[in-house]
Amino acid sequence: MTKKLKLTAKTANKYDLYEQSVQNVDFEVEFISKTFKKYNKSKCTTLREDFCASAKISSAWVKSNPETIAYAIDLDDDILRFAKKEFAGSLEKHQLSRVKLIKGNSLIKKTPKVDCVSAFNFSYWVFQDRKDLVKYFKNAYTNLNSKGLLMLDAFGGYEAHQELEEKTKYKDFTYCWDQHSFNPITNSITCYIHFEFNDGSVIKKAFEYNWRLWSLPEIRECLIEAGFKSIDVYMQGWDDKKNEETEKFYKMTKCDADPGWVAYIVASKYKR
Repeated sequence: MTKKLKLTAKTANKYDLYEQSVQNVDFEVEFISKTFKKYNKSKCTTLREDFCASAKISSAWVKSNPETIAYAIDLDDDILRFAKKEFAGSLEKHQLSRVKLIKGNSLIKKTPKVDCVSAFNFSYWVFQDRKDLVKYFKNAYTNLNSKGLLMLDAFGGYEAHQELEEKTKYKDFTYCWDQHSFNPITNSITCYIHFEFNDGSVIKKAFEYNWRLWSLPEIRECLIEAGFKSIDVYMQGWDDKKNEETEKFYKMTKCDADPGWVAYIVASKYKR
């Protein structure tokens, strides 16, 4: 039996750590499927994952149903090579044939039209000018079928405007979210992800994000300008007994001014 290698800054793969600590792909695949079916009374079979990074959503998507197809788009050669290697080890031949890894700019890249375009992990916040955000939304609109949905996420609350660090302990490492700087004049925000290990070693600035902190009204207005007809916001539920957030998200038009919140945004090409 092979002894498991001790996780340290030298032995760890930052992409693996990211997937363990940040992404919940099973939830997101389920959210896409259930939301599309609720809106359209039909199955969502084709997905375009913009800013895909390691393309875990696309991988889970083609595993979820033998009818599904995914297009995963990113500009980064290194992460696409990592995704390709991961696919080779985790996907069966028929699944591999239904997922397309594409090097390209999600802002302008065209693909066959799909049922859903997703841009999760706040990736589209890389666009800090309004005209660029509208341009991205227009490109997403173009790549959707007539009943297609664009799905995004966002975060906010008054803590989002603060410089802070939050740490989450896992078995072999600690995930550190570092909101390093914020400019209230432009809403530009710089964030880092660091990983700390039990032996005291650290991967500093494993990931860096230079974003604009977009508000929900701004996102809604840009989506409408891009042509989308209906925009819904889903906010995370709260368990009063446990005094913590639940894993469920509910469509809302009003919510409390919490210190921190995460939302999903669903935009459709047709008026509902």
